[in-house]
Amino acid sequence: MSEPKAHPGLATSSRAEGGSPLAFSQYQQITKETDQYAVKGIDGLPFILLGLFGETGSLLSELKKKKRDRDSYTGYRDSVVEELGDVLWYLSNAAHRAEIELSSIAKKAVAGLSKDEYRGIPCPNTFADLQKASHTFKGPYVDNGLQGPLFALAEQVGKITASARRDSVIKFNSLEDPLSEAFATIIAIADKAELSLNQIAISNREKILSRWPLNKEWGSLFDDDFDADEQLPRMIKIVIKEKDTGGKKYVIQQCNDINIGNRLTDNRVKQDDYRFHDVFHLAYAAILGWSPVIRALFKVKRKSCPKIDENEDGARAILIEEGISTWCFNRGTKNKFFDGIDSLDYSLLKEVRAFVSGYEVECRPLWQWEIAILEGFRVFRELREHRQGIVIADLNRHTIRFERLQ
Repeated sequence: MSEPKAHPGLATSSRAEGGSPLAFSQYQQITKETDQYAVKGIDGLPFILLGLFGETGSLLSELKKKKRDRDSYTGYRDSVVEELGDVLWYLSNAAHRAEIELSSIAKKAVAGLSKDEYRGIPCPNTFADLQKASHTFKGPYVDNGLQGPLFALAEQVGKITASARRDSVIKFNSLEDPLSEAFATIIAIADKAELSLNQIAISNREKILSRWPLNKEWGSLFDDDFDADEQLPRMIKIVIKEKDTGGKKYVIQQCNDINIGNRLTDNRVKQDDYRFHDVFHLAYAAILGWSPVIRALFKVKRKSCPKIDENEDGARAILIEEGISTWCFNRGTKNKFFDGIDSLDYSLLKEVRAFVSGYEVECRPLWQWEIAILEGFRVFRELREHRQGIVIADLNRHTIRFERLQ
């Protein structure tokens, strides 16, 4: 058998510096189509301007952290790329809601810059046009004048937001100039920080589409190319029962009347029903097609490929998954186990993605993680209520459901 692909799931776009040139019109169309505020009926321009103000503050906060923590803050570059991308997203949608083309904003921004301030082409159509093609992007640095343009952006965005607060009806045509000034400052920030605006826009597009895709594609299962005896079962039916021995509660799990795994307790003094937590692993298997824990329980590790067996199905991968389960559970306990919640905070999903960096499941988009976590907690809440039941994970349909025991 030829060596199976280790990452057959949804692949992300190239993350090379710059990447293919992204047109302003393409980017604005993506920001328009992924505007969840409009989907939820929050159509007002002031709300988008609040987002622009908030993300600008987050961008300044990254500089503050780097100045404070210096070399210990190793995530500075990626954070600046992400925060500047979020600023671009809100600016693009502010322009859209004001019925202004982002390309018009960009061209007006460039027209107002001197030859010393601007190094791109005169009439740009793409983000790549805004900077020298031969420039080597290495930044962002701290002590090369980045603070000045960041403060300028904060001042400009603050004025736009203040104007929205004062005026009950914003005059849309009055926004083109201040948005163009802000865009010009964003170009200056990217140049000072030695970052590619094209890469920033592409990375932001990837991030947004990972969370809110225009078309949901699940991707193939990670073990599709393996023999059946090394595949996760495509239909998993687990009977979960709570037992009480001498006042101590624990959970047993059975598949085809055979006990699976060890008895589970909460493993803490204050009881919180974590003993039902294997439902989270079943949710990861069902939604993501990934669970080293379930793979170990069913003894279907991919032994025919030692590299995958060791790195993807081994002890460390199992610990990573258990860590995600515990971390999400702790977040859930503070939010009524996500009861009545249909969307997770981006920061939570981002941390989960960081947990699995370097593993095959890293290629799964954020929207799949969101479904996996929320569906796992939905079934967990039903188990908490009934104290026993049947959990059915369907890997082909990407579903997990609960049935009461008769």
